[in-house]
Amino acid sequence: MAKKVLVVDGDENIVIAIDFLLRRAGYEVAVARDGEEALSLTDSFAPDLILLETVLPKMDGFELCRRLRQDPRHAGRKILFLTARGRDIDRAKGLALGADGYLTKPFSTRELLEHMERLLAPGAA
Repeated sequence: MAKKVLVVDGDENIVIAIDFLLRRAGYEVAVARDGEEALSLTDSFAPDLILLETVLPKMDGFELCRRLRQDPRHAGRKILFLTARGRDIDRAKGLALGADGYLTKPFSTRELLEHMERLLAPGAA
């Protein structure tokens, strides 16, 4: 059964590219373009992994990560920030809020897929 990935990003070009890449790699993909939509889709789509931009309309990625980590229903979901915000303080904040990883844009598609595979591997912490 294909792993499910929720892509949360407001940039249409990024969404199209990541959606294509992930589907080609065998993932089932859903897309949210703002934080509130992502929160709703997390309940209905039940992703194994959430790729999350920090800068989003309605609710930023940091707040979304915080809410997901406080909700026991989402405890096992992996969260990987994939964002243009590459400052050390942003990375530290994302990881402190409970994200499992933090990659910055621009990114290598190979690096993204490898990072996702590590997070989704059986027994990955």
